[in-house]
Amino acid sequence: MDFPELVWPSVIKTVKNWIMVHFIIRPYFDREFTLPDFVQGAKQALQVVSASLAGGELKNLDGLVERQTLNDLKTAVGKMSVAQRFDLMVAKEDIYFSFPYQVGVMFDEEDEDSQKRFVEITMVFHVLKGLKGMIERGDQIPLNIGVMPEFRDKICICNYRFIKEFTKGVDSDWTVNIVNHFKASDLAEEANQ
Repeated sequence: MDFPELVWPSVIKTVKNWIMVHFIIRPYFDREFTLPDFVQGAKQALQVVSASLAGGELKNLDGLVERQTLNDLKTAVGKMSVAQRFDLMVAKEDIYFSFPYQVGVMFDEEDEDSQKRFVEITMVFHVLKGLKGMIERGDQIPLNIGVMPEFRDKICICNYRFIKEFTKGVDSDWTVNIVNHFKASDLAEEANQ
């Protein structure tokens, strides 16, 4: 999708995210909300969405992914080879680093009677294909895995943005409105050009 490729956390955004969660979202929108619980749910959503994309079964994503995003994904996935689609699949056990990049609150004031309120969270996931198997075999996983040539092509980064409506009287679920998968090795090649 046409979305900036987010890779690393920002200290300023991390502080703003903490403030948004603890001083806006929890007191005014959802007292039970916690970022660790959200991150676990986001990992599960990443696994479900990526498996459906890899299998070309986008109908399974109705209700989990916003309609316009789903249309964009159908177009993008339709242009991919089977191998490229297979590369999209992510097992949540292969995620070795994830963080909320940005937490935001939006207000839609078109209707004067009911002010619509939304929370949007952009997540970044670093994935090493086969990490689960490496752990099960007891392989030592080096800390500098991202710069080691034998792992560079197995690392991908996924940016997913989630949105939920918190307007009074509206019961809504988190849905995905941005999906972006890219390989870390592609970023390195672009930087060297």
